[in-house]
Amino acid sequence: MDREIDVLQRVYACFNARDIDGVLAVLTEDIAWANGMEGGHVEGREAVRAYWTRQWSIVSPHVEPTSFRRTTDGAIFAEVRQSVRAIDGRPLQEQGHGLRDKTVGHVFHFHDGKITRFDIEDVA
Repeated sequence: MDREIDVLQRVYACFNARDIDGVLAVLTEDIAWANGMEGGHVEGREAVRAYWTRQWSIVSPHVEPTSFRRTTDGAIFAEVRQSVRAIDGRPLQEQGHGLRDKTVGHVFHFHDGKITRFDIEDVA
């Protein structure tokens, strides 16, 4: 699990730095990535690129993992503090797209060192 946590820590650092290619390098071609704005998933690396490009033109999210644990099905659950701001840096009031400051769960499934699926869960 340590190698996978190292991968995830780099993923979060790349996401926060807006380094899309740094994240895409550790995703499988057929990745299923949770769409936190509209629900469902986007499929494939280029769909993830398009999703983030669109998201980052609307809001400025920042995510910091606070803990990692292995789930019973072998995935890694990351508890994450999510902070979402307007493009100009002002705090964002939730405006129907589900993004706001809160703690959420991120679930990552891996195969051969690459992420195959990403889901978002509420944290109780």
